[in-house]
Amino acid sequence: MPLFRWHKFKGSYFKIALPFYGKNAPMRWIYLSPHLDDAALSAGGWIYDQVQTGNPVEIWTFMCGFPTTTELSPFAQVFHLNWGIPAAADVVRSRRVEEERAAKVMGANTQYFDFLDCIYRQNEKGEWLYHGIFVDPHPEEVDLPARMAAAISARLKPDDELVCQFGVGLHVDHILVRRAAELLGRPLHYVADIPYLFNTPEHLPPHTAGMKEKVETVSEAGIRSWVEAVEQYESQISSLFDGVEQMREKIRTYCSENGGIRFWMRA
Repeated sequence: MPLFRWHKFKGSYFKIALPFYGKNAPMRWIYLSPHLDDAALSAGGWIYDQVQTGNPVEIWTFMCGFPTTTELSPFAQVFHLNWGIPAAADVVRSRRVEEERAAKVMGANTQYFDFLDCIYRQNEKGEWLYHGIFVDPHPEEVDLPARMAAAISARLKPDDELVCQFGVGLHVDHILVRRAAELLGRPLHYVADIPYLFNTPEHLPPHTAGMKEKVETVSEAGIRSWVEAVEQYESQISSLFDGVEQMREKIRTYCSENGGIRFWMRA
């Protein structure tokens, strides 16, 4: 069955027949990543394979700005205690280093936005907005998706292909980035959020209802690079998996059971 790429003309999108992915369609692929690890976690093996076939790939990370205050909420203090890093700026700095290492493994380029992680966000009164991460977006952040969408639009090229996560697991930052992506009014490729997909698989079906699915086979080199990329996030492994070995096993099992990485588009 012929596949396609999207083009925009006079405000409307139309299809041009092309391979869905691959070296015959070397447009830029942009992975919209809520945090400094999400793109690699959810699609690291395919990112590697895309790069190997000549596709330029970039990971755009949103919630990785530097907080302007040195204060931490009690909720954020728990995370910092686990990371062993007292200052928020040092956490962001060290996690960006991890991201650069992972991106190098996959062959992707990186761009960073200045939005704050939910654990650091405050309202105008200085009140902490979040005391949990698996929650609905705070009512005071109703304009945040639009501000993110504007920041994305400023960097996009007409032929860019966008990949975003569904928000499986209900992490508030994942939900907000998806909303921002959908405000762009462009075709989107969706991928499931890993490792939240492993923990709450029942969250996926409601997102994919009525969508067109495509599974992209990941090479053995891609799987090895995927695992190696995730290993670069040393600060996060213990909170996401029961150790490195479990991470390796779960990623390989996911690829084996599905024949690769699953992607969706709106029909």
